[in-house]
Amino acid sequence: MLTSYSRVLGRPGALRFSLTGMFARLPISMVGLGIVLLVQSSTGSYGLAGAVSAAYMLANALLAIAQGRLVDRLGQGPVLSTVSVVFGVALVLLIWSVRADWPVAATYAAAALAGASLPQIGSCVRARWSHVLEAPAEVQTAYALEAVVDEVCFILGPILVTVLATSVHPVAGLGSALVFGVVGGLAFAAQRGTEPPPQRHDRATGRRPGLPWRTVVPLVAVSFLLGVLFGAAEVTTIAFADERGNRAWAGALLALWALGSLVSGVITGAVIWRAGPATRLKWGALAMAAAMAPLPFIGSLPLMGVVLLIGGAAIAPTMVATMSLTEATVPRSRLTEGMSVMQTGLIAGVAPGATLSGIVVDASGASAAYLVSAAAGLLAVLAAQTLPRRLPVPADPVTSGAGPAAP
Repeated sequence: MLTSYSRVLGRPGALRFSLTGMFARLPISMVGLGIVLLVQSSTGSYGLAGAVSAAYMLANALLAIAQGRLVDRLGQGPVLSTVSVVFGVALVLLIWSVRADWPVAATYAAAALAGASLPQIGSCVRARWSHVLEAPAEVQTAYALEAVVDEVCFILGPILVTVLATSVHPVAGLGSALVFGVVGGLAFAAQRGTEPPPQRHDRATGRRPGLPWRTVVPLVAVSFLLGVLFGAAEVTTIAFADERGNRAWAGALLALWALGSLVSGVITGAVIWRAGPATRLKWGALAMAAAMAPLPFIGSLPLMGVVLLIGGAAIAPTMVATMSLTEATVPRSRLTEGMSVMQTGLIAGVAPGATLSGIVVDASGASAAYLVSAAAGLLAVLAAQTLPRRLPVPADPVTSGAGPAAP
């Protein structure tokens, strides 16, 4: 197991950009919650806090793909450096507007600007791995590593922002996310030796190759439905613990779910798979749906923890297969954009999933609300079946394996 990871991390500059990328994408799991904690503590309104956070997330979902396209055209260095600075300025304005009691429109505008400029580090890290590695098995290992890093970020980020905002100062939580985003983003952008070359297209070089929509659309659908599953399961799990008189258990239950994914992600990267990513995605989606099926019938907190731990093992392999299939079929010159499309699909599903499950919780209780996650998992299985049997080959030459310059 260690050999697989040491092989990919042993590439010149690989450990450095992967580690930097982890810190740089901590804001993904911190800013939304940090906004809620800051705005609520300053205004006393959870409604306003949620609305400002929603403005941030909506702007991020709408413009992440455009940022990925710019990265492919202009290169990671200039684009990430610019958006990292804009992101920092936007968060400063957001914090200032809340603390100085500016008109609420200014707060919304700052939140939207912060969401629009959040550096797309996750997509850029994966595109960088695709550039520096030659063998598909090594790319698979690297993507599994990044799936584990994602889980670490989503475990540590909310804890860190909550502790700082509630124990130190309401500004401290969002301020720490600002530091991680700006310093981490600039540090990642500065590592030019492992950066994929920009893919400019003009009259001389020809038009950009198109995206393989016959493959991309089912992948986006699967990502969206998994986002619905995640958003619904998080809200429902909180309600489940609250109904049993121990709301504090909610965090532990969700941590066990993430831990199952983390462990399976480590194993996924160490295994040499005979099945291709399309097959693994179909089985992974089926496993996700199966993991949700028993939840409506569980009434015990400890038993729920065990089932979530086991069910979480399906998350990382499914997400790794999604990104591996994207890497294998999207043109090299649009890889970051393709990765951003999948990330956006996933994020876009979280809010409706959380909303729908909340409605069901209010009407019928938490156990019934787990059916929302189960239904989303079943639809993801159906969406995965629509993938074409014959997958497209990227329309432009593979640039990975050309070898990055030594950093």
